[in-house]
Amino acid sequence: MAAELVATLPGVALTCVSAGYALAAAWLSRRAPVASAGTATAPVSVLKPLCGAEPRLYANLATFCRQRHPSFQLVFGVRAADDPAIAVVERLRRDFPACDMTLVIDPQVHGSNLKVSNLINLLGAARHDALVIADSDIAVAPDYLARVTAPLADAGVGVVTCLYRGHAIGGFWSRIGAQFIDDWFAPAVRIAHAGGSRRFAFGATIALRRDTLAAIGGFATLRDRLADDFWLGELTRRQGLRTVLSDVVVTTDIAEDRFADLWRHELRWLRTVRSLNPAGFAFTFITFTWPMLALGAWLAPLPLVLAVAALGVVARSVLAGSIAAALRAPLRDALLLAGWVFALLGRRVQWREQTFTVCEALHAGQAPTLSPAPLPQAGEARKQAGSESAMVTKSSPDTPPFTGIHTQRPL
Repeated sequence: MAAELVATLPGVALTCVSAGYALAAAWLSRRAPVASAGTATAPVSVLKPLCGAEPRLYANLATFCRQRHPSFQLVFGVRAADDPAIAVVERLRRDFPACDMTLVIDPQVHGSNLKVSNLINLLGAARHDALVIADSDIAVAPDYLARVTAPLADAGVGVVTCLYRGHAIGGFWSRIGAQFIDDWFAPAVRIAHAGGSRRFAFGATIALRRDTLAAIGGFATLRDRLADDFWLGELTRRQGLRTVLSDVVVTTDIAEDRFADLWRHELRWLRTVRSLNPAGFAFTFITFTWPMLALGAWLAPLPLVLAVAALGVVARSVLAGSIAAALRAPLRDALLLAGWVFALLGRRVQWREQTFTVCEALHAGQAPTLSPAPLPQAGEARKQAGSESAMVTKSSPDTPPFTGIHTQRPL
């Protein structure tokens, strides 16, 4: 009797908590978002660090050229003069001659995080006080800039950020990857936001004022930090400024069409989340609805428990949004559970051509840091000129020593 009780109570608790989470996630994901505070017309510079020719790079960047905003500047940045993204920017210049564009080609490396290094290089070309940092693989609506920058009129706002939905551009595994965002990540953020948390900022979009960036020490404070988007928001919050989650939702491409590529991507994501919040991450398993409901029902096969589990399955299917996605949900949740286990057991993450070893240091008020090692350098930059947009080119200086991230070529 005692042994049965020991198994039954955890099963009841696990089923109820997991089903309750699924219900909350489905409800918050399906309800209409709160209307934004309006639109802004103040001039804005959009910083776009680029690296390579992504599958839909032109189409995604073109959505920024079609903004219904009276005064905006697009600042693109690459490290190497032979980067294929340059040809995409040149095509944009031809197709959108009225759009204010600047291309910065600068191989200088300022730290271990190459994206932040790129941002440091291109910030000098930004002319406006309102800044928007946006990943290269997102697509936006024509009113995007006007809406995401509107909250910056409030001096108490530090950063504005956006949620995003996955856009699968491949086959089965890219659709599974899109569900990582749509079925797990975004609902978790909505639940945290509904509970009062504002400890987030997402690379898909971060809008802030130039003086706010200067107050935290500029991009240089992020140059050796993993999860630079989170830390950009965190450092502004430590200045007493608020983070606003915009009602704007953008789309991001999911291009991984092989399981191995998707696994590496998601494992990097999960280990990064773990590095930022180890205690909270340890309890993330309750959000993996299918395996947790199955385990709970197996531990406590009581009629009421089975009914609660069935309700949780219905909520999880509603969250998926379509019959096809609901049928993939058991596999999606099982992969999340497997990734969670592997994230707990290791610290190495892979990002493009770099491998990082995450060391948790959030409890000390610091970013996750890693062991120093040299980074590969880009080739010498060549000067280019364009009549339809400005282009800034710099030569490569000596590379300073790095701290914070251990890098190496993947095998």
